Amino acid sequence: MGSTTSDAKLIGLFIDMLAAEQGAGANTLDAYRRDLTDFSDFLGRSGQSFAEAETQALRDYLADLDTRGFKSSSVARRLSAMRHLFRFLLNERIRSDDPAAILSGPKRGRGLPKVLSIADVDRLLVRAKQLADAPVSASQRLRAMRLYCLLEVLYATGLRVSELVALPLSASRRDASMIVVRGKGNKERLVPLNEASRQAMADYLAAMEALEPEKKKEGSASKQGLASKQGLASKWLFPSFGESGHLTRQHFARDLKELAAAAGLAPRLVSPHVLRHAFASHLLHNGADLRIVQTLLGHTDISTTQIYTHVVEERLKSLVRDLHPLAEK
Repeated sequence: MGSTTSDAKLIGLFIDMLAAEQGAGANTLDAYRRDLTDFSDFLGRSGQSFAEAETQALRDYLADLDTRGFKSSSVARRLSAMRHLFRFLLNERIRSDDPAAILSGPKRGRGLPKVLSIADVDRLLVRAKQLADAPVSASQRLRAMRLYCLLEVLYATGLRVSELVALPLSASRRDASMIVVRGKGNKERLVPLNEASRQAMADYLAAMEALEPEKKKEGSASKQGLASKQGLASKWLFPSFGESGHLTRQHFARDLKELAAAAGLAPRLVSPHVLRHAFASHLLHNGADLRIVQTLLGHTDISTTQIYTHVVEERLKSLVRDLHPLAEK
């Protein structure tokens, strides 16, 4: 029990360091905490802890993950978490060695991201617009217009879903051609908006504004609270009652899958992250520079963006196939 408590404290110190020194986001911190807690539980079953675990114990844990059916990508992520942890323990002089230093990760090919075609994205947008224009109640229309706005902004900017749902109300200024996005590591970047996304935001805000007087007329304190909390008094573009004050990633993902089904697409193939992939892939397919796409996506390292180079390669192959005079021979 003592080693488990000690491990919990070390995980807490490690998480605090990641947040303070590296500006890691909440999702990253949660992932590290889950992975390292699972590792600690494994060590605890044999009476070990982070402070004294040897390299063989780490190898045993990786083998256990494989036995449990973890994918190579998940095993690699757990190994990365262990490496970061033991490097931290070494730097803090909690340990005098690093048992993870000589470990090698599982061999894995880098999978290509799921990508929707331009026609598929168009089907989503058309269906979302139809639902937003449908003759329904004001509250139902607002929800439909919010989804349409989210979709237009996401496909126009390629934002991470966490960045999208946390956009401030100020991002919807009518004259704004660029928005400032706060991404991973608390870094800011400028992202351009197109006319369709600006119009979708304007229509959504107009619907929100129109709903507030109706709620006040009903005279219900709870419904007036809804208007105040979710209306233009909020600092968020997509407000909600949740602890964060804005729409959650999970809520948007659920709405998006429902929209995919309504548009005749397989819901399992559609997610906010898939639309981010579509944004990048479609830009590259149409000739955008990889460095520009890197900047727009907020990738620190160009190697992260290079996963999309398959799109460029396919485009080059098609150009040779279609334009080379000997291609038909």
